[in-house]
Amino acid sequence: MTKDELCEALNHVNASREKQNTLATKIEEQPHLIPILIAIIKEDAYPISCKACRVLEFITKKEVQPILQNIDAFILSLPSLTLESSIRPASKICQLLVQYQYSKKSLNSKKIHSDTHLNAITEAAFDWLIGEHKVAPKAYAMTILLVLGRKKCMDTSRITTNFKTEL
Repeated sequence: MTKDELCEALNHVNASREKQNTLATKIEEQPHLIPILIAIIKEDAYPISCKACRVLEFITKKEVQPILQNIDAFILSLPSLTLESSIRPASKICQLLVQYQYSKKSLNSKKIHSDTHLNAITEAAFDWLIGEHKVAPKAYAMTILLVLGRKKCMDTSRITTNFKTEL
């Protein structure tokens, strides 16, 4: 499937789960399409980018690994999003990524590569929380920041405990 064919398929997607699931399944079967999907999201063109973002959210809800293989491209697309219909699914994807990063399920799996990615997600979450956005991205941003804050506090308490035992 080429980018044009993917765009044509996205034009036939609406808000129904059935159509989103159908396209998500096709993309999961052809993982080379995920970078193309992310490129369409980055274009920030209504309505195609919004639909692409919703399909990527649907894929990520089912399985996080496909987006982890393309995390750099996804993270780089976050600052370019201006459409509210793209920001909501992108914020949900970020929430799923952060929750996956610190879940017990991900202990033996591939995780987000670096602190740079987590910092970019944190920055985007603060932008969504502070900016003029609808409630859903703000709620996802609060969850992202809560999970990251708890993890940071746990890491800090371990460092402090280790430091005290060494003294």
